[in-house]
Amino acid sequence: MDVHFRYNKKNSYSFAVLAPLLPEVPFANRPKDGIMIYSFNTRQAPRVFEEIKHAETASVLIAGGPHPSGAPEETLEYFDYVVLGEGEESLPELVRALQSKKAPELVRGIAYKDPKSGKIVQSPKRKKYVDLDAWPCFDPKKLRAPIEISRGCPWGCKYCQTPRLFGNQVRHRSISSIVNFARYYRDLRFIASNAFAYGSDGIHPRFDKVENLLRALGELPEKKIFFGTFPSEVRPEFVCERSLELLNKYCENRTLSLGAQSGSESVLKEIRRGHTVEAILSAVETCFEYEIVPIVDFIFGFPGESEEDQEKSLELVRWICKKGGTVRAHYLEPLPGTPYASAIPSELSPKVKRTLGKLALGGKLTGHWEKQ
Repeated sequence: MDVHFRYNKKNSYSFAVLAPLLPEVPFANRPKDGIMIYSFNTRQAPRVFEEIKHAETASVLIAGGPHPSGAPEETLEYFDYVVLGEGEESLPELVRALQSKKAPELVRGIAYKDPKSGKIVQSPKRKKYVDLDAWPCFDPKKLRAPIEISRGCPWGCKYCQTPRLFGNQVRHRSISSIVNFARYYRDLRFIASNAFAYGSDGIHPRFDKVENLLRALGELPEKKIFFGTFPSEVRPEFVCERSLELLNKYCENRTLSLGAQSGSESVLKEIRRGHTVEAILSAVETCFEYEIVPIVDFIFGFPGESEEDQEKSLELVRWICKKGGTVRAHYLEPLPGTPYASAIPSELSPKVKRTLGKLALGGKLTGHWEKQ
């Protein structure tokens, strides 16, 4: 059976990770006969399902990624198999089983629809999460992506899929492995749920290990290091004199991506964010002391969020913009597999909408804060 990855440039990071698992498998820009492998998020799901519904191919369809992992029942209305969470081990095993006509249900970490009963079946989970060093970040000859230095998150934020997909134990790629993949780039960018948590348990910083990493990367010739910027970010409580001294010493970026999410203490507590408003204020102030521009994320529309809560976030947003920072505003998107999967987002007050719009026109704010 021929096998193809259904490539989508919006999911290029995912395909960069998947490509080395099946190095002989080419990319396709449309469905083809044989085994088709998809990876997609919730926003992309309707378009993918529509493509599958109208595909006139004899295909065995495999889906993975954030949306299929969080909503396997929905996905299996269109697909034959779902790879749940990490796919480094499950995906190659499933493809080999299908090609050799062995029992795919013996593969751990997948979901499928039982052909007799029609019920959704999930095979046993993998006994442990993957060791990042055991798998390449990308195939440099095929498709590249920012270097994933850490995976997993100990914080159980109710809106976030990360700990549900990758677990709450943070795993880190070794410095030697990171340096090896850094050789393929001039500008170095990284993937992590919290870049400043490298080498730690994700709760208690280990800035000595962060420095060991940055020092090793800095010894590579003609490299520019961008740390704590998109597609990574940092948590506010990890922003301090020590961490910003490292940024100034080793890195090129003069901005830092911060996840604040709300200016209301009650909302931060409700969403299990794990930090306070004071931590946000301190992080922003410290950034300016070190001449680093903070780019701060806020989410509006959490369930139960009152107009007073929104006003508190708005007040903090205005303060950051007035200080010279930038804000990225988002409207809550309930994601499958999270505690907010079936939640109804709160409506934004007219004042919040007007103020965010004015800040956007002034170039101080970006993002989408309206219902999609």
